[in-house]
Amino acid sequence: MNYELVEENGFKYIETKGGEETLLLLHGLLGALSNFDGILNEFHDKYNVVIPILPILEMPILKLSVGGLVEHVHDFVQHKAYKQVHVLGNSLGGHISLLFTLAYPELVSSITLTGSSGLFESAMGTTFPKRGDYEYIKNKAEETFYDPKVATKELVDDIFNTVNDRLKAIRIVATSKSAVRQNLEHRLHELKAPTLLIWGKQDKVTPPFVGEKFHSLIKNSELHMIDKSGHAPMMEQPKEFNRILEAFLKKHSVL
Repeated sequence: MNYELVEENGFKYIETKGGEETLLLLHGLLGALSNFDGILNEFHDKYNVVIPILPILEMPILKLSVGGLVEHVHDFVQHKAYKQVHVLGNSLGGHISLLFTLAYPELVSSITLTGSSGLFESAMGTTFPKRGDYEYIKNKAEETFYDPKVATKELVDDIFNTVNDRLKAIRIVATSKSAVRQNLEHRLHELKAPTLLIWGKQDKVTPPFVGEKFHSLIKNSELHMIDKSGHAPMMEQPKEFNRILEAFLKKHSVL
């Protein structure tokens, strides 16, 4: 299902306008709109599903940080005049979701985290030592998933082109380093919003113990492990992911 990418006031986003409650989806460091196809297809007419593009590759380099991205999301929510949102984040998007909720709890109805950073992650690291090596990038992309076939040539090409561009690579590394500095272990007890944790049992980037640690530190949370799934269960097991998500959202509807 294709939606027009809206560009206005310095924001880029898609919006389904399918329901009264807003479901805000935040992608990861090297994520894309296509990562959320399964959620869009299921929820486009039940919720106002919104995906803002995080300006990792466009934000002024001196402002580029996890904190800067949180403020971008806040500015976007204010621009759209959403009273409250159900926020869902994958990987870095989960990290941003947590920081956004800690900073602006009055704007968040619920939190959903899947493969979130913020406690521990094992990704490409803080440098790209083999930036020009396509096979290296391909292998790293395949390791993200339980089924390596999910790392299509198009997906690998997009990642390769991004990290092989020196200026883009600098931005990716800067954002990654900023995320590592923003460990949230000692702040998660502050969260009050109901929180859903959906983890892939075969996640190598944020392994299952990370989901379990989030669960132990966030009081009002529930944890679901999905088998045959890596770092992006919404892509590999969309039916199971959406079943869990829909039950959670219905339970915490604000209408």
